[in-house]
Amino acid sequence: MSTRRSLGRRFGWLWASYAVSAYGSGLGFGALPLIAVLVLEASPAQVSVLAALGPAVGALIALPLGPWVEFHRKRRVMIAMDLARFAVLLTVPVAYALGRLSFGQLLVVSAVLATAKIAFNAASGAFLKALVRPDDLLVANARFESTTWSSIALGPPLGGAAVGLLGPVVTVVADALSYLLSAMGLSVIRGHEDPPRRAGEGRIRAGELLDGWRHLLAHPGLRALYLNQLLVAGLIMATEPLLAVLLLGELGFAPWQYGLAFAVPCVGGLIGSRLARRVVARHGQHRIIRVVGALRAIWLIGLAFVQPGVVGLATVIAVEFAIIISMSLYNPVLATYRLEQTPKDRVVRTLSAWSIGSSATIAVLSTLGGLLAQATSPRTAITVAGLVIFVSPLLLPRRSDADRVAPERSARVPTIA
Repeated sequence: MSTRRSLGRRFGWLWASYAVSAYGSGLGFGALPLIAVLVLEASPAQVSVLAALGPAVGALIALPLGPWVEFHRKRRVMIAMDLARFAVLLTVPVAYALGRLSFGQLLVVSAVLATAKIAFNAASGAFLKALVRPDDLLVANARFESTTWSSIALGPPLGGAAVGLLGPVVTVVADALSYLLSAMGLSVIRGHEDPPRRAGEGRIRAGELLDGWRHLLAHPGLRALYLNQLLVAGLIMATEPLLAVLLLGELGFAPWQYGLAFAVPCVGGLIGSRLARRVVARHGQHRIIRVVGALRAIWLIGLAFVQPGVVGLATVIAVEFAIIISMSLYNPVLATYRLEQTPKDRVVRTLSAWSIGSSATIAVLSTLGGLLAQATSPRTAITVAGLVIFVSPLLLPRRSDADRVAPERSARVPTIA
């Protein structure tokens, strides 16, 4: 089937809302670390704390939100989270204009953004599963993935140019407005949405906070993929602030060059996401997860060899292109498998648990990376991350669900002599 086929008007509005916020975030890519470095003259340790503390606090706040979102209408939650992000981002340009911007404020903004992102993504996953047919999930996820990478391809160079011309907070304003437009687009989606019913009434039970992790850790395939994703995403994201310090500080790259280094490789994201459905149909879901999941891990070490000038810029582009084309092919397959293997009444809690675990891991690894960079250098910390990530393919599932279930079934069938 063609990935061009229509998934319905309601999905069209959902996709449009996602696109406008994605392009806004593309313009604001790395805006908070950039402001911390250029405006507040933050140290490598402070930039890493900014990258770590916000997601950590956000994960802690989002913990009780999973069950709450599970039993409320998802579209309303998504609109509320977009409006929260719009409001908190606007505080940055206001404080900057008044000369009151501080590192503490950036930490608060980062935490609110992380909390809203976890709640929004969990609600949108459940909303998507109810919105499209099961055999359209991969197509839908691939479209979201393609939009993400195209927004990063166009956003950072435009954002870098805007920062150079109009000042360091202009992209934050654009990002804030994109969330407002996204909320407006979501409000247009029509159709009745029944919230799932909890067994019994009253407040959220303590056990419901852990239901998502119970499902992830009890399912062999999801457990392996979850642990693998924690390590891979954590290490890749932990190198982002270190790379910002290395490129913008030690190597003297201009902001537009920094944006270009992350924009050009995103062409690989368009390629990978468009191939997802085709390669799964040809090679099977499990094989793609195994092979492409392993490929994501081998490129990060290349960032340790970045040098000044054109050669260094080309090195970053080449390494990021290899990472992104692997991730963009892998991510929609993983997202589809995760939704397929999760009951409808537990999607939000499972996705929340996944996001909270990812945020906590990113926080821990970013903190460790920042401390290591402070004690040695950003290049050394990036090298260590590039070496540690080599063990991540060992965590990928070795058998497909069909291979795992077949022996269990044969063991229960009595042997006929």
